[in-house]
Amino acid sequence: MTLLPDLATYGWSTFFQSQLSLEDLNNTRPARIIAVHRGEWDVSSPEFDGRVREPVTLSEETPVTVGDWVLLDATTHTVLRILSRHSLFQRRAAGPEAKMQLIAANVDTVFIVSSCNKDFNLARLERYLILAQEAGSTPVIVLTKADLMDDTTELRRSAERLLTGLVVECIDARDPEAVATLKPWCGVGQTVALIGSSGVGKSTIVNSIAGADIQDVGDIREDDAKGRHTTSGRTLHRLAVGGWLLDTPGMRELQMADVEDGISDFYSDIIDLAGSCKFSDCHHETEPGCAVRAAVDSGALDASRVVRYRKLKVESDFNSLSVAERRARDKSFGKRIKAVDKEMQRRQRR
Repeated sequence: MTLLPDLATYGWSTFFQSQLSLEDLNNTRPARIIAVHRGEWDVSSPEFDGRVREPVTLSEETPVTVGDWVLLDATTHTVLRILSRHSLFQRRAAGPEAKMQLIAANVDTVFIVSSCNKDFNLARLERYLILAQEAGSTPVIVLTKADLMDDTTELRRSAERLLTGLVVECIDARDPEAVATLKPWCGVGQTVALIGSSGVGKSTIVNSIAGADIQDVGDIREDDAKGRHTTSGRTLHRLAVGGWLLDTPGMRELQMADVEDGISDFYSDIIDLAGSCKFSDCHHETEPGCAVRAAVDSGALDASRVVRYRKLKVESDFNSLSVAERRARDKSFGKRIKAVDKEMQRRQRR
C-alpha cells in the first residue's frame, strides 16, 4: 500500500496507513486533530481544514486529544473512527475514579526545557525523561538562559549522564540562531512538544522556531527565578520548517502515575540489582542483604540516583491508586516521602 504523500507533511506514516482498509482509502479521508474544544475538534488535512463535531457514539473509553488522527467521511466530513496512536502523554485527572486525562498524542520528540539558573534540577529532569519514555517519545533536553552563564559545560555533562545517548542543547531562547539548533527535530511531518516549569522559556522557543508570536511570553520573578504561566490552551502549530509544534499547560503539569514501564526502563540498573536482594520486598533502606545498598557502599552505584528512584517509585505507586485507596495510605505515603527526602538532604550535606 503506497503511503499517501500529501499526508506525510502532517505527520502521517506507515504506522497509521496500516490501519486503513481499501474501503477506507476509497471512502474516507484522514485528518489530524490540532485543537480540542467542548464537543468539537479542529482538524487539518490536505483536503479539509475546519471544525467537526465529536460523534455522539464516541464512548468515554476512547477520548481524543491534540495530535490524534481520525477518519472522516469523504463527503460529509463526519468523524467515523479514531486511529491507534504511536505515542501518548497522559496524566491522572482529578476526581474519585482515578481516570487518566489525555494530553497529547503522536508526539515524535519532546523538548524537556530547563534553564541554567535555579530551575536546573536533576531529579526533575529524570522525572520528565521517565514520562517521555513512558509516552513513547524521544527526549531532548534543552537548557535555556545559557547566555547568563560563562560556561555551561558542567550543567550539560550532568544532564547527559542521566541517560545514555541523551542529547542536551544549551541555548539562549531569545536568539533565533541559537534556537535553530533545535530545527532538525522539527522537520517535515515531525511533531514536537515541550515540557518544563513555567518561566524557563518554552513559549519563547515556540515563537523563535515559528518565527511568529504564537505564544505570549511572561517574565520570571527575581526572588525565586520562577515564571508565570503564559500558555493557556493546547494547539498544534504548523511550522515554516515543515513540522508541528505543541506547547500546552497540561504538559508541564504531568505527574508520576501509571509509569511503571518508564521507571523500569530508566532505572533498569537498580532493578536488576534489586533481584539479588535477600528480601523480595526490599526497600533498599536498612534491610540486611540488600544488593542495591551494597553497590552504593562499594561506589558502583550513585547513592542519590537510588534515592530518586525510591521517591519516584513511591509517588507513582501512590498516584496510581484510587482516591479511596489513597486516603487509606495517606499517612504511610507521607512518612515514606519524608524519609526519602531526609536521606537525600543528608547525602547532599556530605
